[in-house]
Order: sequence, then C-alpha cells, then structure tokens
Amino acid sequence: MTTRRIRLHVLRNFLLYAGLSLGLNLSSCSQKSAPPAISDVQADASVAPGDSTSADAAAFQIPVEYYTLDNGLKVVLSPDETAPIVTVAVYYNIGFRNEPKDRTGFAHLFEHMMFQGSENLGKMEFIDLVQKNGGVLNGSTRFDFTIYFDIVPAHKLETMLWAEADRMKGLKITQDNLTNQQGVVKNEVKVNVLNQPYGGFPWLDMPQYANKNWYNAHNFYGDLEDLDAATLEDVQSFFHTFYSPNNAVLVVVGDFEPAQAKQWVQQYFAAIPSGTVPATPNLTEPVQEKEQRFTKDDKLANKPALAFAYHMPVRNSPEYYAMGLLDQILLQGNDSRLHQALVQERGYTGSVGGGINAELGNMYNYNGPMLWMGSLVHDKNVSADSIVAVLDQEIRKLQENGIDQELLDLALVKMRSSLYDQVSQMYGFGRADLLATFALFDDNPARINELEAEFRKVTPELMQKTISEYLRPTNRTVLIINPQAQS
Repeated sequence: MTTRRIRLHVLRNFLLYAGLSLGLNLSSCSQKSAPPAISDVQADASVAPGDSTSADAAAFQIPVEYYTLDNGLKVVLSPDETAPIVTVAVYYNIGFRNEPKDRTGFAHLFEHMMFQGSENLGKMEFIDLVQKNGGVLNGSTRFDFTIYFDIVPAHKLETMLWAEADRMKGLKITQDNLTNQQGVVKNEVKVNVLNQPYGGFPWLDMPQYANKNWYNAHNFYGDLEDLDAATLEDVQSFFHTFYSPNNAVLVVVGDFEPAQAKQWVQQYFAAIPSGTVPATPNLTEPVQEKEQRFTKDDKLANKPALAFAYHMPVRNSPEYYAMGLLDQILLQGNDSRLHQALVQERGYTGSVGGGINAELGNMYNYNGPMLWMGSLVHDKNVSADSIVAVLDQEIRKLQENGIDQELLDLALVKMRSSLYDQVSQMYGFGRADLLATFALFDDNPARINELEAEFRKVTPELMQKTISEYLRPTNRTVLIINPQAQS
C-alpha cells in the first residue's frame, strides 16, 4: 500500500470513528471527559529500559516550534504526517480552581457559553462547521485551564483557525444565551452528580475534604445559587478578562506546512487585542500533619466506597517524578500492588483505580497542588479500616524491603508505555494537550521531549525518601461513602 493510500485509509477510519462514536459532549468537565486512548505509538513493555531498543525510544523527539505573537498569544506548531488530519486546540489559562472567589462555576459555565455564537458564526454554527466537514470537537474544564479542540481533515486547517479566532475576538453574550446555559449547567450538575450514585465521588468530593485553601477546596461546579446570580455584565467581564490572547495558547498538531500555518495564525489572531489578566491566586496548601477521615451519606448508593488521597510533591520536583513511578507500582494495572492485594488476594473489591490527577487529566497537565488518589467500591462486610490497613501494609512493604533497580526498571517501562499512550491519544489530541499545558505553565512546550529523561533520573534512594515524606498516614485523607439506598 502506498503512503498516500495508507494515509487515506487512516483518514477514512478516523471519519468513521468520529461520526459514529464521538459526537459532541459539552458536559465534558466530568471525570468521564477524557477522550479514549488510541495508541498509534506503543511502547514495548517487554523491553528493559537499559537496552538499545529502549534507548532508541528515548531518542524519539516530537517536533516543536514555539513562538509568541505581539498580543501575547502563545503558539505551538507540531507537524505529524501520519495521517491527513489536524488538531487545533486553544487552551485558556482559567479553570475550576483559579476562577475568582465571587464567580464560582464561571469557568465551567464559560465552557458552554463558547458555543453560543460569535461575530460571524451563529449559535451552534461552530459545531456544525466542524461536523459537516467530517471532524469532531469538544470543550472541557479542568483544574487550571479550559480546553477547546477540533480534529478535522488537514485541508480544513485554515477554516478552523479562522473560527477559533472569531470566537476569541468576541462572543455573542446575550441574556437569552446566558439564561439558557445557566439552565444547561444546573441540569448537568443534577444529572451527573446530585442524581447519580457516587456522583462526584471521588473527583469532585475529595479536593473539598483534603484541601484547606479555598481555591483548591471549593465546589468546582459552582453553587447553583452563584450560577443563578450571574448577570450579563458578569459574564462579559469574565470573557474580556480571561479569554484574551495573552491568557491563551494555540496548538496545531498534524499534517500541515508550518510556514503556511504561521501565516494563517498571523492573519487571524494577531489583531485580537490583549487583555488585562489578574495575577494567579495563591494556590499553596499547608503541610498536612494529621490524617483526616470523613464520611458522606449517599442516598442512591447501595454499596460502600472508599477513597484515599495523599498530597503530592511540588510539580516538576525530583520527588514528583518519583511519585509518578510509585503510582505505577502501587496503583496502575493488574500487576500493581494494590490491585493484587485488594482484588486478587482478598477479593475486597472488583477493581481499584485512581492516580495523579487521573479523574481530570493526567500527572502532567495541572499547575498547583495535587492529590495522589485511589478509590474503590466494596462489599458491605468489608470495613474501611481493613482496606486502609492493606494500603498501609503495601506501602510499608516498599519502605521496609526497599525498591531495587529491577522494580524501578519495571515502573519505568510502565511509565514509558503510559506516556506514549498519552502522547498518541486520539489522533493528535494527546500531543496537543501536553504541548499546550507545558506552554501555559512552563513556557516550554519542548518539555514533552524531556519527560522520560526526568523519570530516568529517579533512584531507589529517592523513591524511599518520597515514600517517607509523602506516603505517610498523616499526609492522608480518607473519604468513606455510606450507602443509604435499599439493595
């Protein structure tokens, strides 16, 4: 099969997948929002990190061109000729936890408002523009940013750059649109959280229990009263403050010519005026010195559940990378220590899941305090204390027995596989996500090519130090769901 026929075959499969499986999900701020992983690039988990094949994989470099327009818009270009598809992503540096105190729920509300029309596109016409050209799109609100992305055939790149610039220039913020979307958001909260068993558990609940800083601990969906109180002036002010080009990054990934893309970016985005963006709020958390335990009644749940959370090391620190590897050892996959202990050996539960920012992204795409968290639904005859005892036992084994190089190497292989899955996720979206967040938070999207090397710096001694400092019971919050529904 020729290269052109291969690429057309991939495009055909993409369009079939897009048309039948994805559609548009504007309620994507929940933990179910992450697009499915489609692994075009797979790490070979059978290869030891030290051999030549692994060295070749480590040398794999993602092309990154990074620059900033005069109005402050950060731009990242990353060509990939695998298939005739492009992903256009715009990330705004406003999310759940860095929204203003008197505007709870606004970050999420605005995810919906961005599809209500702009200067040249009427209400929902942005969606039609993408879908009628064979593409898919989505919006999602996360801890520290809000995402808008479009995946389209490559020849529609200029169209999507024009459309994204059109709504960055100005929304049609009308009272009818605002009232309508206030209702949509309130209904989403009721459907996804209030009227679901385990609704908000643990992704929405745990930050409110484990954290002390209001920015990290408030209800990210927003109080329904706050949403009702939002005025048209409030929404217009929010847009002009946080949706300005100097508070955003534009990423283009896929089959395109960089020179032509730069010309279009300049043509459509350069004239959009900058805004006045307030300073980032203080997100720091105090050191936790005592275990916290909470119980939440759930009138719709018929089985108990438990979640545990430990405060993470500072992002990008050596201990941060060590925690990423400890997550692989303890929680990720059927070979993980907690899966083996809780599922295979004791049968306390059918599964245990979680990770670092696992419910709303991944361990790379956040900027501030974070929790390493796990959760499980279990039988009524299993006590919360017995589950926590197993957790302590597995952590204590790592402390007392140490982590040898063989175990560390296995964690590195799993981490590399997970990282490549993330990068290759959904026809360019995974790559765009990391490039965008590294541009927003580190001013360095090329960091995507440095991650594997950072993990390889981790030593058994650093792993032991990280366990002692961060996986101590006094750094832990336990949330127990008390089921109230009849069996």
